[in-house]
Formats: sequence, C-alpha cells, structure tokens
Amino acid sequence: MSAASRSAAIPLLAIVIAGCLIAAVTNGIRTSFGLFTLPMAGDLGISREGWGMAMAIQNLAWGIAQPFAGAVADRYGTARVVAGGILLYAAGVALMALSPDAGMLTLTAGIVVGVAISVSSFSIVMAAFGRSVPAEKRSLYFGIATAASSFGQFLFAPLGQGFITAYGWQQALFLFAFILLALLPLSYALRGTAARSVADVDLGFLGALRSAWRFSSYRLLVIGFFVCGFHIAFINVHMPAYLVQCGLSPETGSWTIAVIGLFNIVGSLSAGYLGGRLPKQMMLATIYFTRAVAIALFVFLPVSELTAYVFAAVIGLLWLSTVPLTAGLVSLFFGPRYMGLLYGIAFFSHQLGSFMGVWLGGFVFDQTGSYNLVWYLGILLGLGSAALHLPIRERKDEGFGAALPRPA
Repeated sequence: MSAASRSAAIPLLAIVIAGCLIAAVTNGIRTSFGLFTLPMAGDLGISREGWGMAMAIQNLAWGIAQPFAGAVADRYGTARVVAGGILLYAAGVALMALSPDAGMLTLTAGIVVGVAISVSSFSIVMAAFGRSVPAEKRSLYFGIATAASSFGQFLFAPLGQGFITAYGWQQALFLFAFILLALLPLSYALRGTAARSVADVDLGFLGALRSAWRFSSYRLLVIGFFVCGFHIAFINVHMPAYLVQCGLSPETGSWTIAVIGLFNIVGSLSAGYLGGRLPKQMMLATIYFTRAVAIALFVFLPVSELTAYVFAAVIGLLWLSTVPLTAGLVSLFFGPRYMGLLYGIAFFSHQLGSFMGVWLGGFVFDQTGSYNLVWYLGILLGLGSAALHLPIRERKDEGFGAALPRPA
C-alpha cells in the first residue's frame, strides 16, 4: 500500500491543522527562552556566556539530530517521530526548571531540548506536508507551516513573560511542559511515510547525501542557510537582554520578540505564495540583503521603543521567510522522497549558524560589555549570503542518484 493510500483516510485540512498547531507550540516555547536569560542567569549565578552556551548547544544538538530525524520520519512515518519528540521536549523543559548550574542547564536545555525540537518541530511537519500536497503547492504549504511557527512565537513571548512575572521562571517552565504534552494526540494526524514508486531505488542515508552534495546549487543553498540561523538565533536569545542594556523594560523585550513572530506570519505566507511564482533563489538573495540593511539601520540609530518595534516588524517579515523558499528548492531539486533528510542537512547548516550566533553573542558581551561586534558581523554575513544565492539555479537535479551504484 502506498503512502498516499495509507494517509488517505485523513483529510488534508486535518493534517494541516494538526501540523500547524504542533509547529506553533513547539516553536513558540523555543523562541521564548530568551525571556529566561536574566532571571535564570541571576538566580543560578551563571554568566551570560554560560547561558548563551546552553542555548548554543541546544541549536547545535537540534541541527545535528535534524537529518537523522528527517530520515527516520521519511522511512518510518512522521507521527511516531513527532510523538516521541514531544515527550522528550516536555521532559527536557521540566528538567531545565530543575537545573542547578550551567553544566546541568547545558545538558537539559541544551542537548535534551535540542534533540527533542529536531523530532517535533516545523521541519518534520513540513516533510509531512511535502508528501501530502502537489509539487506546485509545496512552497505555499511550507509557508503555512512556517507562519504557524511564527504565530507560536507571537503567542508565547507575552505568555511566557506573563508566566515568569506571575509565577517565577521555574513554574513557567513546568507550565510549558504541560502545554507540550497536550499536543500528543495531534501527532496521529501526521502518520505516513514518503511515497515511492516501484522504480525507486533506496539510496540510503549516505547515498542520498553524496548524490545531492554533487549538485552545486544545493551546496550553495546549504552554506547560505548558515547565515539565517546566525541572525535569528542571536536576535531571539540576546535581543531582550540587549534592549534592557539600552534602558528599555523586559516587557519591551518580550513584545519585540512577539512583534517579530506576528510580522513573520505575513512574511512566511508571502514567501510561500510568491515562491511558486518568482525565482526562489532571487527572493532569498533579496531577503538576506534586506536583513543586512535592517540590522545596520537598527544598530546605528539610537535605540528606543519605537526603533525596537520597527526593527522587529521589518526583521519579522524576513525572519523565517527563508524557510519555505529553502525547503521549496530542496523539494524541487530532489523530490519528496528524501525531503526530510536533505532539508535536514540544510537545516544542520542553519543550526551551526544558530550555535555561532548564540554563543558568540554571550562571549562577546562578557568580553566587551556590548553586543555591537556581533551586530556588525551579522551585517557582513547577510551581504555574503545574498551573494551566495545568486548563482543558484531553480531546476530539478536530473542526476540525483544516477551516479551511485545500483544494488544487483
């Protein structure tokens, strides 16, 4: 029985609703961790670099695990992977609340939560969407999944700050864990594996990766995605503390993160829609160039509530709008069969950038008392990534798998 037949009993609308709710909650909780920087660092007596290292390890663990999570979901089905990831995510967040020092925080908030996010977040949801919709509509549905993730960021930023203010950071984390557990029944709607025809040859994990890596457009896409991770992880984790340093309130920091999430709903949906009509690589180059300009203006203008919210709105439009376009190109290059794995490899690069952005932010702050050097680096990386995307060609890789030996 084909994957399409196995999943036919579940309407596409149910798949989309369940996937979007899972993406919203898992991403919303993750993006609220920056709100815990000051209260947790103060109560636990850890440095800004120590906190940043835990969050950086989280992003790195997420990135390392993502290709394997995608490959397992491709082969054995999304529902099992997502359900296991939700359980692990809830456990990691609860243990994060009980972590007494930086070392344990690195284990719980870093490794456990990072791996859990890789098997429960929007990357896996997009793989489920990719096998359920026609090729010409994939960018749009990838945009819907990304927009749902952004709505979670918009919702959980003020909710998380409200939990912290009302109950303290430990109880806020326990509440997040309970919310995650409520997602478990929704994972059933995502069951199914990637469809394959009788002519398909199972390339295996390394075979598919070796074949894909020969395609120069894929290599450029993967390398450029590093910059997206650097930007959003640095801003997401360090922006609230940066604004407090500039004399603004913690509430301004939380609402800034919320505004980013709100505007990224528009940005992600627009990118998903336009990705089916305009050259995706040119849209990506434009996004990275515009990010560089927006960061430069924000850094060199005086910081106020107005500039913080305007920057949040602009960067929100560009925030995860790269995701449906990048996922759309991966799907176009190689088809849906290895979507989870090969997008996972691209996302690993993204998370390497996230690791560097989060860790470097904490390190530079502890060394200089300022985040300015990291902001400047973000400008240069945005310009570099824009240039990298220009040579990408939007076409199918006709040689995918052809250069590999076939089993006898």
